[in-house]
Amino acid sequence: MTTLAGRDLIGPMAWMSSEPGSTAASWRTQRPQLDTAKCTGCMVCWKFCPDTAIAPEGKKVAFDFNLCKGCGVCAQVCAPKAIDMLPEGL
Repeated sequence: MTTLAGRDLIGPMAWMSSEPGSTAASWRTQRPQLDTAKCTGCMVCWKFCPDTAIAPEGKKVAFDFNLCKGCGVCAQVCAPKAIDMLPEGL
């Protein structure tokens, strides 16, 4: 088993730096993009986001890109396929 800082790593992990101003945006390779026309407001993406990077905003959702690591879980669980993962910088 691999360890880091005395912790056992069981699967893919990422820790954000504790330096002021450090965000996931500095190393994320892809980001979610919401198609508001397809979004039904079911909030399943919000429930499954491991980084609390999704927040309800009315009947839709909003992404906090300072917290989003670009894992793509939101896009995978989105039944109406309203979330696409795009390369960072587009």
